[in-house]
Amino acid sequence: MHGRITSVESNGSGHRSRLRKRLFEGGGKALLDHELVEYLLALAIPRRDTKDQAKELIAKFGGIGPLLSASAETMKREGLSESVIGALKIAEATALRLLETRAEGAPILSSWEALCDYLHVAMAHSRTEQVRVLFLNAKNMLIANEAMWNGSVDEASVHVREVISRAIALGATALIIVHNHPSGDPTPSSQDIRITNDLIEAARHMKITVHDHVIVGASGRTSMRAMGLI
Repeated sequence: MHGRITSVESNGSGHRSRLRKRLFEGGGKALLDHELVEYLLALAIPRRDTKDQAKELIAKFGGIGPLLSASAETMKREGLSESVIGALKIAEATALRLLETRAEGAPILSSWEALCDYLHVAMAHSRTEQVRVLFLNAKNMLIANEAMWNGSVDEASVHVREVISRAIALGATALIIVHNHPSGDPTPSSQDIRITNDLIEAARHMKITVHDHVIVGASGRTSMRAMGLI
């Protein structure tokens, strides 16, 4: 029995070595999604073959994005151990930190693609709707990136007051509103258009510019300014 365990461990170790070699030589794109998750799981479960579990998790959550974006509570309900959850969430946190650094230290509008990449990773796969506001100074540098509320953009007048009050408190002169559509379709709804128009009007009186309203979903993202709705 001891010999069999040693053999299995040796085979697993060899497989992981091959994954590691491909990763080092070809970068992240050299590994398939399930292989990336497999490697993460192997860090938390070093003495077990994790390939099948990686494939099962990706199938259950609907992809590597939804898997890494799932909350720790959701992962616990699926029976994952704390060490596995930690490995998956540290991968998500590292990816977000890397994308954040690409958008930092420069005017937001000149690092627009990097910002949108960050927002997509941070919000596109969430199962609940979240509204986030980016507050900018006169040089369009980011002052604050804040989740303002969870849920839809209904009750527009209430939310507009919250956003304007926060902008004034921060000394912001411009802002970008962002939210996700859990359905995956980033097409603006009538409520999205209404709150954007209400926000533009309220901000104008306070000499605050609304640069854009970006909607992200699993299938992509839309800019209301690019669509001619602002």
